[in-house]
Amino acid sequence: MNETAPAPAPPAGEHRSPPRGASEPGAEARAASARERSRIAGRAGIVAAGTLLSRLLGLGRDLVMAAVFTRAVTDAFFVAFTLPNVLRQLLAEGAVQSAVLPVLAATRERDGDDAARRFFANVRGLSLSLLTVVTALGVAFAPALVDLFAAGYREHPEQFERTVELTRWVFPYIFLMGTAALGVAALNAYQRFAVTAFAPALLNVAFVTFSLLLPDFLGARGYDPGLALAVAVIVGGVLQVVAQWPSLAKIGFLGRPRFDFGHPGVRAVLTRMVPVLFGMGVYYVDVLLARRFLSELGVGAQSYFTWAMRLCDFPQGIFVMAIQTAALPSLARLASRGDRVELAGTFAFGMRLALFVAVPATLFAVVLAEPLVVLLFQRGEFDAVAAHETARALMAQGAGIWLVAVARQLVGLYYAIGDTRTPVIVSAIDLFVFIALALFLKGPLGHVGVSLAVTGATAVQMLLLWVLAHRRLPELRSGEILTSFLRTSAAAAAAVGLALFSTKLLAREGISLGVQAIVGAAAGLSAFFGLAGLLKSPELGIVVAPIARRFRTRRH
Repeated sequence: MNETAPAPAPPAGEHRSPPRGASEPGAEARAASARERSRIAGRAGIVAAGTLLSRLLGLGRDLVMAAVFTRAVTDAFFVAFTLPNVLRQLLAEGAVQSAVLPVLAATRERDGDDAARRFFANVRGLSLSLLTVVTALGVAFAPALVDLFAAGYREHPEQFERTVELTRWVFPYIFLMGTAALGVAALNAYQRFAVTAFAPALLNVAFVTFSLLLPDFLGARGYDPGLALAVAVIVGGVLQVVAQWPSLAKIGFLGRPRFDFGHPGVRAVLTRMVPVLFGMGVYYVDVLLARRFLSELGVGAQSYFTWAMRLCDFPQGIFVMAIQTAALPSLARLASRGDRVELAGTFAFGMRLALFVAVPATLFAVVLAEPLVVLLFQRGEFDAVAAHETARALMAQGAGIWLVAVARQLVGLYYAIGDTRTPVIVSAIDLFVFIALALFLKGPLGHVGVSLAVTGATAVQMLLLWVLAHRRLPELRSGEILTSFLRTSAAAAAAVGLALFSTKLLAREGISLGVQAIVGAAAGLSAFFGLAGLLKSPELGIVVAPIARRFRTRRH
């Protein structure tokens, strides 16, 4: 990457001494650019650390759920939880990150902290109003929602009623997480990433705790043991909201909501939000239609698909989303200043880091799918058949990890520059591609066909977003990103080849699949980092630097 791209001048009133020995006018700008990208990497490290904790606990949650509950219970819960979870991603995280955060950052940059607090109080009032209505409607119309998105359960009345009951229990989660997402926007705008990164782990703590403690208690009293999962959802949501309060109080954002919906900032948010909601809504129709297709494919299909998706989300959530979360405030600020060159450079920086993680994750997910699933899940109610079917879904979805990484970074760029129309159009095309592929593939391939449809639609989405972004922002450093992608792919392919060779050797000796997964992953990851070093990959240094600094600090 060309680290000498010019950066914006410091804000008014902020004076910095030029680097020692710098005489050319662009030296200070280059130094500021390097500092900004270093801060992005550092913030991404904080977010990644918190997300790593959450994902590890989430993995523990999935292991416990798979072992404790039957596939009928987990199928019903995954459908029930999908409905409010999609709305959470749509109304809370999606609308907040794409509409509220950029406006909040611009308001603070232009008018100061007091104006930002007034804007936030009014947005909170709008958010609470919308979330209350959505929650009430979801609880009231739970049977219709289940009928719409899991029509196949109509042929199994007991499963249908279980799913409806769980949906009513978990729907208030959208209210709690919508409230938490607004707090995340405020804290991220002030670059306070620690609480927002670590708070989501509390949901998984609740899942593990109540999955272990409540099922027998509920069953002995005549209740569906699956209600333990619903209790965990509500408790986990409350904990995430409460965890933010001290940090929000410190920056003065814990005041009462206001309901001035005519506030200019609120109008700006609504202007951005409507096309964003439509575009993201089209995307999440994919998820809901996947649930409907899977409900027609027999017991276990929902669970196999979901656990494969969870494993794919592990690298995406820890690293890819961390990079996007850390970079978005910087991208929004650069876009508001009109510095297109530095905007393109910062975007390329984030994209290179995302691909450095996503490309090897893609290859490892495909090659080591079955050993990995056996190692993690095969115990209790999760037998060898479930392991094999989940591994098949993981191979299909895992092939798209790098596609999702690229698409997410591109969507963040569009939102930063205020272009919400293009993602809407691309999402609509993505929806039609998904439906066509799913209808064509689910017959011969079952739940694996639905997984392949998700990957195929993501590929189309990524390509369209990339082509259109390059037209909108010709300064994009496509050559730099492509060079990084090819270098990372070469190291990852060789490393995965070594991992596959290791597992084949162990298989000949009759070693269990679980051991094969451990040895293959260890050998492959070691080889990847070693090869990346030999190829002088700058991304390796960026990823390792924060860890090395913390290690040196602790030693001294």
